[in-house]
Formats: sequence, C-alpha cells, structure tokens
Amino acid sequence: MTSDHLTVLKSQALEKFNAFASNSAREEEWRYTNVSALAKKNFPLATNESEINLEALAQWKLENCYHFVLVNGFFNEQASYLPKAVDICALSLESESEDDDDFESVLANEKNGFLVLNFFHSNNGLYLNLEKSEVLDKPLQIIHLTTQEAMVNTYHTVVLEENAQATIIETFINRDNQSYLSNSVLECAIENNAELTLYKLQNESEKAFHFGGVYIQQAETSKFTHHNFALGGLLARSEIHCDLDNDSECELNGLYLGQNRQHLDNHTRINHNQPNGISREFYKGILNNRARGVFQGRVIVAENAQKTDSQMNNRNLLLSADAEIDTKPQLEIYADDVKCSHGMTVGQLEEKSIFYLQSRGIDEETAKHVLTFAFANEMVEKVEFEPLKQLLQQQLLIRLPIEL
Repeated sequence: MTSDHLTVLKSQALEKFNAFASNSAREEEWRYTNVSALAKKNFPLATNESEINLEALAQWKLENCYHFVLVNGFFNEQASYLPKAVDICALSLESESEDDDDFESVLANEKNGFLVLNFFHSNNGLYLNLEKSEVLDKPLQIIHLTTQEAMVNTYHTVVLEENAQATIIETFINRDNQSYLSNSVLECAIENNAELTLYKLQNESEKAFHFGGVYIQQAETSKFTHHNFALGGLLARSEIHCDLDNDSECELNGLYLGQNRQHLDNHTRINHNQPNGISREFYKGILNNRARGVFQGRVIVAENAQKTDSQMNNRNLLLSADAEIDTKPQLEIYADDVKCSHGMTVGQLEEKSIFYLQSRGIDEETAKHVLTFAFANEMVEKVEFEPLKQLLQQQLLIRLPIEL
C-alpha cells in the first residue's frame, strides 16, 4: 500500500466517522445516544507528547501491578513496567499486508464509525499473547492518559492460549479537565479452558467524549469476567460483545454513576452460539441532577445452544427528578431447552431508610449519601484485586462524601 493511498483511506475514514456521528440518532443501536456533537467538534488527531509529569500518574498507578502507559494514545516506555511476556505493538498500517482488500472492506462494510476511526487512526496498543498454561503473575494495568484536546485512538489485542490466565485493568484518566475524544478498542481470543478477568475504570474529564469497545471470542470451557465502572465523561459509551462456545462462561458486572449533565451509555451483547453456556450480567446505575443513563443488554441464544443458562439484571437509582434512565434488557431465544431470565428496576431512595438513619443522629444529606454509597459499593465489593477496590471506593467517596 502506498503512503498516498493510505492518506486517502485515512481521510475517508474521518469522513465516514463524521457522517456516522451526524446521523447516529437514526441508528437503532444508537437511538438513546446522540453523538452528533462530535462531528461539530472536529478534534485534531493527537500528537506524541514524550514528556509527562510522572507525579500525575502516581495516584492512578496501582500497587503490585505491571503498567502499560499510553499518553495521548502513544506508548510511554518511561512510565511503564512490563513483564517479558508482553510485546508492544506500535500499530502501523504501512507495515500491514500489501493487499488493500482488507482496508477497503472495513471502510465499506463497518457501520460503527468509532470502529472505522479506530482501525485507520490508532497509534499504539498492547499486544499480549500468553502461551499454553501460562499465567500472568500480576495484574496488568493499561493506563490511558489524555493531556491534549484531541482525538485519541488506541487498539489492543489479547490472546490467551489453552489454560492461560490473566487479569487486565484498563484505566482512563485526564490531567486538566479538557475536552477530547478517547476511542479505545480491545479484542481478545480466549482459547480452551483459558480465563481472563478484565476491569475497566473510566474516569475521563467531565468535558470528554469516550467510546470503549471490548470484543471477546471464547472457545470451549473458557471463562471471561468483566467489571465496568463508568464515572467520568460528558458523553461516554461502553460496548461489550461476547461470543460463547460450548461450556464457556461469561460474567459482566457494571456500575455507572452520572451527575450534572453526564450521559453514560452501556451496550452489551452476549451471543450463546453453542450448548451449555453460562452468562451472568448485573449492572447498576446511579443518576443525579440532569444526568442520563442508558443500559441496553442483549442476549442471543442460537438454535443449537441448548442448555444455556443466562441471567441479566439492571437496577437503577434516580436521585433527582430531572435524572433519566433508558433501560432495554433483551432476550432472543431460538433454542427450546434453556434457562434464561432478565429483570430491571428504576427507583429512588426509600424514605423509611432515610428516616431510620436520621433517627440515629445522621443528617438527611449524609443519610442519602450513605444509602447511595451502599447501593454502589455492592458492585465494588465484587472486585477481587484489593488495590483497585480501594481506588474505586475512594472515587465513590469523592462523589458521595460521608462524614459520620
């Protein structure tokens, strides 16, 4: 592929993204999340900033972890600490296959403008391949730090071969409360009997736009667990797509906490393609002021996916009369011997619970914070890695201060 042709394709990818953003409200998958403002923002592409303030990263770097640090989408070796098993993949279209059909196909057939943008404009990303029965001895934390008002694209690939195990923690942060677009994609192949636990802490700037896509292919008897915490961003969307094979297991947990005018969208899809699969999905949302939350959970059970066992639950707490939630749990079942269920709730804090705490000498505002913290902390307690659990609880206390 010539550099001139590549330049043309990149330009066309930007045009397709802007067209997608402008018309997103017309797409069924995006009916609750209008990203047309992005087409007007016209963010420039991020540039490589070699010097960073390492102290700014200190509060986000978790102990007892490996660290893979990206600054504005570019790998920063100075701030990273990696095991030998991790290879750094500096994405470069010039080094790909000379056959242009793949690139033309993506540009022509991919409907999601964020994926097109990511494919053609990613800078760096993590490539992790654990060989058969290899176990990553520490969690690997991927830190996405944005310091520019720009468009940041990153792409990660993870391959876990048979019986391999790994824990990965994605962390998205900003230094100066800037406006930008963070667009990150992670694809993973989990082979037979392998196990991946993936955590995501999205704490972008309150002026930022965020898209995070996670796409998982699971082989037989594999296990995938995802914990998704959406705290930041002006407009943020998280997509998780999982394809399950025979006897594989998938667990998706999530918490979205919106305030002011935040818009937090969670879109999940679990495809049970073969028999005996197990999936569990539990998401909670807390929305205050004029914040809006979206939960679209979809489970599809194929015709031959007999003995599927799937449960989905979405619970939402509205702290303001102006807060809004759009929740749409879906089951599509084409097999006849399955056990599947879904449920959702939307409510407010119980007056009797507030009154009880007030009767114990706690003022009304603190009582509401205590009850809200308890509602959210149920999801944090599912986190098994203690340094991350402590960081999440600290972030909750910033938003829900409790002084007893």
